[in-house]
Amino acid sequence: MRITRRLLDGLAVLVAVATIFPIYWMVLAAVKPPGEIQSLHQRPWTLAPSLDAFRRVLTVDDFGRYLLNSVLVALVVVVASGLCAFLAAVALTRFRFRMRTTVLVLFLICQMVPVEALTIPLFFLVRDIGATVPGIGLNTLGSLMLVHTAFTLPFAVWMLRGFVAAVPDELDEAAQLDGASRFTVLWRILFPLVAPGLAATSVFSFITAWNDFLFARTFIISATDRQTLPMALLVFFKPDENDWGAIMAASTLMTIPVLIFFLLVRRRLVAGLGGAVKD
Repeated sequence: MRITRRLLDGLAVLVAVATIFPIYWMVLAAVKPPGEIQSLHQRPWTLAPSLDAFRRVLTVDDFGRYLLNSVLVALVVVVASGLCAFLAAVALTRFRFRMRTTVLVLFLICQMVPVEALTIPLFFLVRDIGATVPGIGLNTLGSLMLVHTAFTLPFAVWMLRGFVAAVPDELDEAAQLDGASRFTVLWRILFPLVAPGLAATSVFSFITAWNDFLFARTFIISATDRQTLPMALLVFFKPDENDWGAIMAASTLMTIPVLIFFLLVRRRLVAGLGGAVKD
């Protein structure tokens, strides 16, 4: 028994090291001088750490605007996808209607379609929508918010469905007997109880929107003031020689908001991941 446990502990350590090593190498490359980064003999340490790469990143024109755009898009996607997924999960769990199972299967199928296969059709769809609805067309942050919300909804609905189903129907009935309206039951009873699930889905939605490069590159064509942080990395890709130190420094800075967001919701996240298996 002890041997088995030690083997499992050793395996867990190996998995943790394999997971953390790319992050460590990214931070290491960000503080290495250019000579060590381009050396053919790479070492997992540096004797001359430098913050020059971070200075080059922070002095990029409109870097603050790129950061603000990314934060705005990610937060809107988190709120919009969480709200829509919550309402959809309640409808699919608390109400009985025709083709309810079909709708759930369609949500699952949406997760199976590669993003690359839908990028071009979405491009023309967003272009046509922008011709009639201001603020959602090409070269707008609204297009990124709309597309990311649509892509995160299937996963969020499936996760939240388990949380809503775990709440007994008797709570709804008792509240209605006390005179509570459907709206009151929804926001005063169900919403607080499903909050752990919302925390779990919000992390997924935030990371998806924050790290996106494909959609930002596709829908933001010429409006440089509406580009997001992943697009800022293109500044350091040059035809003659890439600035890998600045690329790694920018990537390191991009992980900080994700960590902050994770720390804000981590208390509810563990409960959320545990409740996701309930039905």
